[in-house]
Amino acid sequence: MGRKVFIIGIGAGDPDFVTVQAVKTMNRVDVFFIPDKGSEKADLAQLRLAVIERHVTGRAFRIVTYRPPARRAAGGDYEGAVDDWHAQLAAEHGRLIRDELGETGTGAFLVWGDPTLYDSTIRVLETVRRAGKVAFDYEVIAGISAVQALAARHRVALNAIGQSILTTTGRRLLAEGFPDNAGSVAVMLDAGQSWKDADGDLDVYWGAYAGMADEILVSGKLRDVADEIGRIRAEARRRKGWIMDTTLLKRPARDAE
Repeated sequence: MGRKVFIIGIGAGDPDFVTVQAVKTMNRVDVFFIPDKGSEKADLAQLRLAVIERHVTGRAFRIVTYRPPARRAAGGDYEGAVDDWHAQLAAEHGRLIRDELGETGTGAFLVWGDPTLYDSTIRVLETVRRAGKVAFDYEVIAGISAVQALAARHRVALNAIGQSILTTTGRRLLAEGFPDNAGSVAVMLDAGQSWKDADGDLDVYWGAYAGMADEILVSGKLRDVADEIGRIRAEARRRKGWIMDTTLLKRPARDAE
């Protein structure tokens, strides 16, 4: 048996979002790799540690922290900036797997939400594996995404009857607008709040720090609550130094049926 790495989705912030499958997997892990993103985001590392403390029992393990590289400003070359960043991450992840797992150890990266939705860890580990400098196998454990957590906390279905759902980024929504062929749009990675200039008649369900102690939820007609969301978001980011938020836009029910 060689090295094994697990990419484990741990949900959107509440340790209770961790699935039974994830708990069972965490209790097979020898080394947990925890990113250190500096003092402003120290509570993100603490939340990962809280998940481990809550769910790993009766097993010896090690915590290895590492400082992930920062992504350079994209300018007009967004894809190039991401490619460079992923290459740097792959070099660091490869080093961690080689140096910390020995020949037969088991390691894990704990990913917020679900590893298959707007997260780079799968791509990064594929890059490491294709490079062939360190031998390992890996497995992905699904988690509860921020989109799912947001909809559940607002008690709203993501889809409208007979309508499709688009999950996109703020960058893409800004460029393309609300699609004609979708009843709902879930917007992630949206530092610029691209949704604020959309049709004011849309229903908006917004949330930050879903599942965490300082969770914030706002909903209503976009025209009525857009400014309120912007104000609350700015205050929360200023207070904590970072923000994780997600927005769901839905056509009014009479238009979606």
